[in-house]
Amino acid sequence: MAITKLIEIAETIADNKFILGDRLVEVGISGPNLEATLSSIAMAQAELGHARLIYRWAFDLKGINSSKVDIKNQTGKAFSNAVEVDNWISLIAALYTVSVAAELVITAILEADHPQISPPFSKMLKEQNEHLVYSKIWCEQLLIEKGSIPGRFRTALDKASREAKKWLETIENDKLLITENIIIENTNLTKKFNHTLKELIADGVAANA
Repeated sequence: MAITKLIEIAETIADNKFILGDRLVEVGISGPNLEATLSSIAMAQAELGHARLIYRWAFDLKGINSSKVDIKNQTGKAFSNAVEVDNWISLIAALYTVSVAAELVITAILEADHPQISPPFSKMLKEQNEHLVYSKIWCEQLLIEKGSIPGRFRTALDKASREAKKWLETIENDKLLITENIIIENTNLTKKFNHTLKELIADGVAANA
C-alpha cells in the first residue's frame, strides 16, 4: 500500500533528523568556534522538534494515537553516514545532504497535495530551509579552507551523497507512490540533488582558483 511506503518515507526523514539532532549536540559542542557551537545546539533542538512532529504524523498514518507515544529512539531508517558522524566535517556533510534530500522529498509530497494524508511539513518549512542555508554556508567554508580540509570534506560529502541519492531514486521510481498521488510524476529528485551538489562543488573550486 502507498500509505505504508509513505510511513517509511516519514520515518526515514524523522530518523535522520533525530540522529542529526543528537550529533549536532555531541559533535557541535566541540565546533571550530563558539558561534558554530551555539548554532549547532540551537539547530539540534529544531531538528529534534521536526523529528517528533514527523514521528507523530507517521503514527497518525498508522492509526495510532500519537499523543500517547514517547519517542526515545529512531526506527532504524537513518542513513548510516548520519549515524556514524564523529567530527565536524562528517557532521556538515551529513547535515547538508540530508537537508537537501529531505527538502526535495517534502516539496514533492506537498506539490502532490494528496487530500487525505495531511503532512505536517508546512509547519517546519522555514526552519528546514534555514538548516539548509546554514549547512551550505559551512560546506562553502570547508571547501575553501587551507590544507587537507577541502579534500577530506569532499570525500565525506561524496560518501554522504551516495546514500541520499539511493533513497531519492527509490522514491522517484516508485510507481505506487506516483499512482496513488503521494508524489507527482517526473519529480526528478536525483537530478535536482545532483545539480545542487555540483553547484556547491563548482562554487568551492571557483573560490579556490
